[in-house]
Amino acid sequence: MRADRLLSSSAQRIAVAPPSTGGDAECAVDGATSNADGFDTPRVLAFPPLLYASAFALGVTPHLMWPEPALPSAIASLIGPASLITGAALAVWANRVLRQAGTNADPSQPTTALVITGPFAFSRNPLYLARTLLYVGLALTMNMLWTLATLGPLLVVLHHGVIRREERYLEAKFGGAYRRYRTEVRRWL
Repeated sequence: MRADRLLSSSAQRIAVAPPSTGGDAECAVDGATSNADGFDTPRVLAFPPLLYASAFALGVTPHLMWPEPALPSAIASLIGPASLITGAALAVWANRVLRQAGTNADPSQPTTALVITGPFAFSRNPLYLARTLLYVGLALTMNMLWTLATLGPLLVVLHHGVIRREERYLEAKFGGAYRRYRTEVRRWL
């Protein structure tokens, strides 16, 4: 096993083993190495950036036919760029922390470490929070009401088709360490 890779606000450490010859990562926490179905991924409904892009495109279509501003231009031109900058900064930070921990941001790849530092200390889903801020920022910068209208359905699909699946996967893989993390840190903020 490699040296401890991570990560707890308490004294507990999670040791991560290098990938086995079968290509799956093995984790030395509570004896879990993969899902009950044998796959070492959360098996999300769709790649999350694709969900965000699809929802945005669905909002652009009615905007082309019936353009409606989301907010008065002066307000949208302030909130939109601020949201874009905040979302971009959060995404960069979260991705950097994941890389430093030696784990994957891509849900089609195995998670090799439970990351609870950096932005993961205040949100269990800082990358989805960042993407949502980017989505809102772009919609407001372009001042398109219809793209904001598709955000609600997007978040419902994201919750059930991605986040809940990831949570079940992380609990199966990291056991008690993930359950403690889940009780200490909120899903979004």
